[in-house]
Amino acid sequence: MRTPWLALLIPLVLSACEGPTPDAEIPTAVAPPTVTDIADAYYAAYLARYPTAGYFSGVPVTRHDRLVENTPEALARWWATEDLLYERLMRIDRNTLVGTPDWLLHGLLQGELEASIGLRICRNDLWDVNHMWGWQLGMPRVAAVQPTGDADQRAQALTRWKDFPLFIDREIANLRTGLAAGYSSPRRVVRRVIDQLDGLIALGVDASPFLEPARHSDDEAFALALTEVVADRIQPALLRYRDFLLDEYLAAARDALAVSANPDGRACYAASLRNYTTLQRSPEAIFAAGRVAVAANRARVVELGQAGYGTSDFAEIIRLARDDPREHYGSADELLAYARDAAVRSRAGVADLFETLPEGELAVEPYPPHLDGTGVSDRYENGDGTRPGIYRIGLAGWPERNRGNAEITVFHEGFPGHHLQLAIARELPAVHPLTTLIFNSGFGEGWARYAEDLAEIAGLYSSPAAPILRRAWPARGMVVDPGIHVFGWSAEQAGAYMLESGRFAPERIDDMVDRIAILPGQLTAYDAGALEMLALRDQASAAIGPGFHLREFHSELLRNGTIPLPLLREHIEMWVAAETSR
Repeated sequence: MRTPWLALLIPLVLSACEGPTPDAEIPTAVAPPTVTDIADAYYAAYLARYPTAGYFSGVPVTRHDRLVENTPEALARWWATEDLLYERLMRIDRNTLVGTPDWLLHGLLQGELEASIGLRICRNDLWDVNHMWGWQLGMPRVAAVQPTGDADQRAQALTRWKDFPLFIDREIANLRTGLAAGYSSPRRVVRRVIDQLDGLIALGVDASPFLEPARHSDDEAFALALTEVVADRIQPALLRYRDFLLDEYLAAARDALAVSANPDGRACYAASLRNYTTLQRSPEAIFAAGRVAVAANRARVVELGQAGYGTSDFAEIIRLARDDPREHYGSADELLAYARDAAVRSRAGVADLFETLPEGELAVEPYPPHLDGTGVSDRYENGDGTRPGIYRIGLAGWPERNRGNAEITVFHEGFPGHHLQLAIARELPAVHPLTTLIFNSGFGEGWARYAEDLAEIAGLYSSPAAPILRRAWPARGMVVDPGIHVFGWSAEQAGAYMLESGRFAPERIDDMVDRIAILPGQLTAYDAGALEMLALRDQASAAIGPGFHLREFHSELLRNGTIPLPLLREHIEMWVAAETSR
């Protein structure tokens, strides 16, 4: 039940969507808020701000007629809401909460708010042309899950998609403001987004993904109305945005890869590192730790290569692992079938490493043709308990793909990686729904990288090259990402460093360079998180001794959903202390 204070705070938070609310408007007679009160208020405000977020987090969505309001005024109101809730949260001494659920909830909310507030310096809203996570990728996914089960839902769908051109026009206005202030995306990335838009527009009205809600309904009048919206509003808006990028934005976009070319870019990179990794580490510290880890991985690759191929030459080991004819496919369909088979056998294969497995199903599906080969990476798309999670695989360039890397990616995205972790988080019975709404790469991508190791422990790899290839790439992201954004690495220097690992075909190196350019800091999170989890495993095993069981450790690691890494460390150390005091 909501407390009387929360009943007052929710209107205050939503009124903060109209402007900052002074403290005096909260009656002094009302009891001080609890952490749960503040988390409830943030949860409600977040879903009000981002009305489609719940579709991909497994949380209830009650209205289906809005998109995010992407105006400067709405952003300022959201910042005021964050500031209000953060100030309330920090009035509560977290040390008084140890041993209660609010202790962990406080840490989760503090980490999320501090990271979001820190990111403001980047002004991402002013240069959001992104081939990895841009709206041209996300909005079709929203259309695919738009509910149309009754007349009211169909009316809401029409309202939402009639407003979509307004969203696009606001994006154009934001980008013009950004250019005037010196912000832009790299020109290389802009070209990729134009290519994606060209593919989306070329589908035409009948094949448009924005017509997907009508395909889920047998209401002919609704289908006709939505078709008119797509033809008369959405298609012209897509063209308008594409022409703006091509005719106006592209020439003004920055040549530099590094975010440091934008105003306050160095501070933005530090804030992005904090946001993605959840760790308070400098770019220099991340870079140095990555180099140490790469050296250790390289030494292990040499050991495996000496045993398997009779050579200690790193480059030759990688060549032999990549180019073995048994490692390659005869067609794109064969690659897809191989990935699907690996996904099926991995679920049963990891059962001994976990006390429980999630109920959520996993599907392996290719990218639609208009996106495949445009630079988007293989990725996991979260389910919601009613539809399966999806490992989205790119089939373009299949002749260069090999079985070892394919298995590594399947286990990273599916079992025991993203799908297992996120499905468990969604099914946790006694945690706040914020744990499924909030995601951070330090834990989420860290777990998926850690899962690549678990797959080897479980004996899942059928490719003899996989144990070599899965060690040749990790931690290089901790080096090449700050290398580009802080240390001035060129595209050629970064490409050579990544190509050496054997993880990517030469044809994919530009994809990786552009990914790092548009997601500053994100590639560091995989190994920053995995190294922390491996360190915690070693620490727990050494402290607990013969009583240490990997299944129990994983239950503790996943018990609280996707939480910041410092909070994870606190939790595991408390669990270890309890175990060793028995």
